[in-house]
Amino acid sequence: MNMTDQNTFDVVVVGAGSAALNAALSASEKGAKVLVIEKAPEHLRGGNSYFTGGLFRFSYQGIDDITNLLPDMGEEEVNKIDVGSYNNSEYYSDVMRICEGLSDPDLVQTLVSESYPTMDWMRKQGVPWILAYGRQAFEHDGKIRFWGGLIVEAVGGGKGLSDRLFELCAQNGVIIRYSTAANSLETDRTGKINGIRIKGPSGYEIVPCKSVVLACGGFEASSEMRTRYLGPGWELAKVRGTQFNTGDGINMAMDIGAQSHGHWSGCHAVAWDLNAPAYGDRNVADLFQKHSYPFGLIVNVDGKRFVDEGADFRNYTYAKYGREILKQPQRAAFQIFDQKTKHLLRDEYFIQQVTSVEANTIEQLANNLGVDEEGLSKTVETYNASVVDGEFNPTKLDGKHTVGINPPKSNWAQKLDTPPYLGYAVTCGITFTFGGLKIDKQCQVRDTSDIPIPGLYAAGELTGGIFYNNYPGGAGLMAGAVFGRIAGNNAAESVL
Repeated sequence: MNMTDQNTFDVVVVGAGSAALNAALSASEKGAKVLVIEKAPEHLRGGNSYFTGGLFRFSYQGIDDITNLLPDMGEEEVNKIDVGSYNNSEYYSDVMRICEGLSDPDLVQTLVSESYPTMDWMRKQGVPWILAYGRQAFEHDGKIRFWGGLIVEAVGGGKGLSDRLFELCAQNGVIIRYSTAANSLETDRTGKINGIRIKGPSGYEIVPCKSVVLACGGFEASSEMRTRYLGPGWELAKVRGTQFNTGDGINMAMDIGAQSHGHWSGCHAVAWDLNAPAYGDRNVADLFQKHSYPFGLIVNVDGKRFVDEGADFRNYTYAKYGREILKQPQRAAFQIFDQKTKHLLRDEYFIQQVTSVEANTIEQLANNLGVDEEGLSKTVETYNASVVDGEFNPTKLDGKHTVGINPPKSNWAQKLDTPPYLGYAVTCGITFTFGGLKIDKQCQVRDTSDIPIPGLYAAGELTGGIFYNNYPGGAGLMAGAVFGRIAGNNAAESVL
């Protein structure tokens, strides 16, 4: 097949989520001719990033670092907030603690040390940031306090982030081909990448290129791969985001000898509305999630608790509790609150498309939810009797706990005794998978002999080695941006 120079690219990026688009921007910044291949049609573009809340976890020293990212903040706003600080060592420790010490130290260190520089780079590229008041802040002692290491989100959430990145790519001359799936990687006799085989609306073709960045997501939208790697029952989980993340990039790379890496039986999975559609809804986006559970109780259809709702900040537990819900009868769970904590519930609890009930008694609540009445009544009675005295403070791990019950509630334990009671039905929603390709700090994909495959880079969800069993909220988008930027930069530098 003869190709003209016009159809030859320095860098081809596969995927069009945040990791991919940041890679494209980074490569174009270096002067590379960049093509983005997006399997989705244009009206469904954006990958999983589109469905996120747009929150980024990064290290910072204090308010000055925040005002640098948000230069429009006025003195009055600065004076009414408390952002504290979140240094590199705290970030590193959080990842290692949450992931049980299994994460690749080099990758985590890169994520941590490059997090703030990447946020600043994105700002300079033209991505606007705002404080995450609605999701990550509570007022206490006259100050609005941010908690859990997450304080900044993209304007417009995931949709706003995605739309802005596409605008910036267009301004920087990045070419995007929609409804086009990457099929296989082409190499020369030395094993170096020299093209990519794609399938678009007009059929198959080979696009010559000098390097490829794979950033097209994990395998969470493939029911077959979920069942194979995550285990039985996972084919029944709902997919929070795009239907196009079916492991293509992982499989293409492994076909040419790439090394698999990371926690292949692990994933990010959350409490998701019981009646949400099978895949992400672009209008509702991430609002099917239900993440205020630390301030209430979670029970199954038998009315029994099965997790410690207050084990830690929501940011550090929500990504693993979806798995626990999937284990329950009918793959269902129910979050229960009373009027004392209703004001603390996030906006997602009050959308029109929510599976919820309200009742004046626990018995009535159970009946309305389809939960065993006797089981729920006993659970609430036992729980209320176990709650110790103390000050309730939603801005910190307040130590207000239970005694004598299993599982315990370690923080934010308040009696459930102020009707009307609120109940929300949830199931398991999978966000992304943890297993994938092995990369080094330069985002080069390593082969099965642990040698870099020349011209092949990867970033985002399809890389393995960072998250195991769980993850700290906001670290996924941040990792995509950090490693996307590095991958794009190095892919361009290697060929220019």
